[in-house]
Amino acid sequence: MKLIQHLLLVAPLTAALQLDRRGKVVYDGYKIFRVASGSDVAAFEAQLESLEAIDLTHNHGHVDEEHFDVAIPPESLSAFDALNLTSQVLSDDLGADIALEGDLAEYPELDFSAAALPSLSWFSAYHAYADHLTFLKDVQSSFSSNSELITAGKSFEGRAIQGIHLWGSGGKGSKPAVYFNGNVHAREWISSKVVEYLTYQLVANYNNDTTVKSFLDKYDFYILPIVNPDGFVYTQTTNRLWRKNRQTRSSTTAVGTDVNRNWPYQWDGEGSSASPGSETYRGVAAGDTPENTGIRTLSDQLAAAKGIKLYIDWHSYGQYILTPYGYSCTAVAANQAKQNTLSKGTASAIAKVYGTQFTAGPICSTLYAANGGSNDYVTDVNKAELGWAIELRDTGRNGFTLPADQILASGTEAWEGMKYLFANM
Repeated sequence: MKLIQHLLLVAPLTAALQLDRRGKVVYDGYKIFRVASGSDVAAFEAQLESLEAIDLTHNHGHVDEEHFDVAIPPESLSAFDALNLTSQVLSDDLGADIALEGDLAEYPELDFSAAALPSLSWFSAYHAYADHLTFLKDVQSSFSSNSELITAGKSFEGRAIQGIHLWGSGGKGSKPAVYFNGNVHAREWISSKVVEYLTYQLVANYNNDTTVKSFLDKYDFYILPIVNPDGFVYTQTTNRLWRKNRQTRSSTTAVGTDVNRNWPYQWDGEGSSASPGSETYRGVAAGDTPENTGIRTLSDQLAAAKGIKLYIDWHSYGQYILTPYGYSCTAVAANQAKQNTLSKGTASAIAKVYGTQFTAGPICSTLYAANGGSNDYVTDVNKAELGWAIELRDTGRNGFTLPADQILASGTEAWEGMKYLFANM
């Protein structure tokens, strides 16, 4: 499985991409297919090697039939059809899907009050990175007695990894931590928007909803909506489907490391790649990305203080609630029974809003192997009670390019899931 990831991922991001006059990658005419690999994986690898396909995501067949979602460039479509693979079309035009996300919107004007929360219209469109920083600043200003802006180190290109710390009546830093990370994979724009929506709801309802107040009175929330700022900016300026950070290394011309395969715990294995061109490249050494150093240092500090009650690494896509472990399909968390109950309960709460179905289970046995991942580190090294990853909408039709008109719905259903989780964990 590592080899198929390598074959699909090295070529497309270095050789086949076309640019518009602004230097931005154009995906017009790319078709997205869900392809069943079949039992002969080696033959499948050989067939796709020359097509310069882009691997979007994959399922190793633990729950559903094993498949890969791949984007095929227009010049390779005839060759792909000739392979007669078992497949279904998810999108006829990836470029059109990206266009449906809409243009990056202007930052919504605040009310006249200096302490006003940003407008809910923030969740009706995607925004430039600088506006995300303004959003956090404005949220903090509206809740100044119970919050502070925080940073978790800097990115490879020198951007601060910005976040916010919220607390309740017990005072700053007095309770166990709830720790959220978003957008570690740059192309997963919906993840930062949902993390921001959860932040918004906690702040907006603290003084008028006793249930929400109880969450903040019981836990300190440390929220980092965009932990891969360099990659995120690159998706907005150059390549919408970029995943990794933007770290360069003297030993290769390939750019980027997967920050979520770089955690220094169970770092090497089949769930990551040693190839610098791979989308799951784990780095030269465990923990050698500055982004991982920053968010890991904060995690270590929270664990050493009041402990971590809940960690969630927010992603897209697939609609999964994933518990430990990623590095092994046989390892079992000590409190797995409790995690199963809570994850399934969270999925049920999400489904009550719009009927959106999430699958819950351990990462490896539900989706795929993942070495050097945040959940395993936070669970076993930081001794967090719950160390999860949540893959948001959808199940493949729009994938990473989720239309802006689904932002608010995604946040709303996730908030219902979190209200259940906070009340029952």
